Amino acid sequence: MYRGVYTALVTPLAENNRVDEKALRELVEFQISGGVAGLVPVGTTGESPTLTREETQLVIRTVVDQVNGRVPVIAGAGANSTEKAIEQVISAAELGVNATLQVVPYYNKPTQAGLIEHFSMIAEAADLPMVLYNVPGRTGVALQNESILTLAKNPRIAAVKVACGNIPGIMDLISQVPDDFTVLSGDDNLTFPIMTLGGHGVISVASNLYPQLVSQMVSRCLSQDWEKAREIHYRMLPFFKSLFLESNPIPIKAAMAMKGYIKEFYRLPLCGLSTEHRRELERIIEECEHPELISAAQ
Repeated sequence: MYRGVYTALVTPLAENNRVDEKALRELVEFQISGGVAGLVPVGTTGESPTLTREETQLVIRTVVDQVNGRVPVIAGAGANSTEKAIEQVISAAELGVNATLQVVPYYNKPTQAGLIEHFSMIAEAADLPMVLYNVPGRTGVALQNESILTLAKNPRIAAVKVACGNIPGIMDLISQVPDDFTVLSGDDNLTFPIMTLGGHGVISVASNLYPQLVSQMVSRCLSQDWEKAREIHYRMLPFFKSLFLESNPIPIKAAMAMKGYIKEFYRLPLCGLSTEHRRELERIIEECEHPELISAAQ
């Protein structure tokens, strides 16, 4: 089962708009030293829509090589074309990943029957576990609980990343999934409540910058130390919320650049954080890293 924190890695870019392989390798080391359970390259946070096929392979290959078997690598390989998704799964498998992340097809808005057939066909394409990704705010269609439960019967479909914000629906899902099926939060700000309901961890954006803190919170949840987990949750909550100031991954890349982990470059149509939001993000990071400032201001 997939338990713990899996970082949805940003893709560092250099001045020439190419993938910054050195920064990516350093980011992998930073994540592993911070105690994350696994890494998720080339997802939405990794700006996958604007990476070429060659760049996608470069990022996956680099992450797999740098990880060197220390933690699982779950590569984003989804598409709104079943045939294209299958091609990407086969490519990811050849590059040595441990599993793939499969987003609900976007824009073409398939029916639930179409979604079940889509994911089932992808699952047969390679001998790799699959993590479903339900994010209706980006895809325009939700993967319903009934469909997830049907897909969970497939031995290669091992987990779901839920980023729908529907706590009652997530609660109902957790109560019905098989014991060997993992439910992971896809929203950092909802990780703690989802885990109190029986979730198993998070595919996290925030852990790009704070792998140790997010890992500590999730570890406390898994050991049912709810008091300490709650304390970390509320300390981190303003930062979790700040990741929605503008479209992901703009805020997290800006935050990481502020702390010197990457250079702040994006692929159009994404662009830099606004001046107003940058000031707000700087303040939130300062208070997150120095919580005594919050008490002093109150």
